[in-house]
Amino acid sequence: MHHLFNSEDLTSLINKAGDKQVVMLGEASYGTHEYYTWWTAISKRLIEGHQFSFIAVEGDWPDCYKINRYVKGYKDAGNDIYDILKTFERWPTWMWANWEIAVLAEWLREYNKGRSPENKIGFYGLDVYSLWESMDAMVKYLDKEDPQTATSVKEAIQCFEPFRNREQSYAFSLKHHNCRDDVMSLLKEIRLKAQFLNGDREAGLNTEQNALIAVNAEKYYSSMMGFDNESWNVRDTHMMETLERLMQFHGPSSKGIVWEHNTHIGDARATDMKRAGMINTGQLTRDVYGSNNVYLVGFGSYSGKVIAGDAWESQWK
Repeated sequence: MHHLFNSEDLTSLINKAGDKQVVMLGEASYGTHEYYTWWTAISKRLIEGHQFSFIAVEGDWPDCYKINRYVKGYKDAGNDIYDILKTFERWPTWMWANWEIAVLAEWLREYNKGRSPENKIGFYGLDVYSLWESMDAMVKYLDKEDPQTATSVKEAIQCFEPFRNREQSYAFSLKHHNCRDDVMSLLKEIRLKAQFLNGDREAGLNTEQNALIAVNAEKYYSSMMGFDNESWNVRDTHMMETLERLMQFHGPSSKGIVWEHNTHIGDARATDMKRAGMINTGQLTRDVYGSNNVYLVGFGSYSGKVIAGDAWESQWK
């Protein structure tokens, strides 16, 4: 256990983590200001002193990709981070549409100025929940760039339409209504065309990721009818797949920083999760990149106060 009082207390941690391929930072409670503050302090030092390539968080891809475009200064990405954060609608908004993320985004945007496009530091979401947001993002983009593929997305949307914003109801209907073939066909089509899409240098990555989310979200909601932990495993496997895609996109020397809850970034094999048949991203990351190349940092606290959000989808104010 290591106590933190000021930024100087991070030096030994940075020295141990700096040469790793993946550094995973955890939290004991969602939305706690102090965890964001320490995550940011650690991430800045890893980026500045040890050439880390991106930050990936336990958030929705479409929303976090808006931050990614902002910090990299892409065309039409917006010029006010607070206006961008006001568009967040899910998971819940106070987790990633908050003051701490706004300050980090401003720092990243300034840090990226003057850097070559391939060396700009990114910000991404790892989660699988954004079925509708991902499909809507694909339609909005493909209507301009590839109308034929946009039609395929709209057909997949029609399959899910009876369950819009009621994804859990989809699981109850599986005997009579299954959209898996629709989203699998969509993913195959987009993978064939992603490399030819125009726009910023990440347009193909973004579109293919949204299609992958549609596939894995369908799998996630389908698994919710079971009495086992399959839905958890589907979700963490998706987050691991997303992390791997980001590492591949950023090149063979890429290094990633992950922000998630402790239950995700710890190694499930060292906890009761193993007996329950559960896996997590900490375990999977060690399996893929090797324990010596992954550094896990769990955060905890013992006193203080919290303020609960008004609602799960409460808006930025």
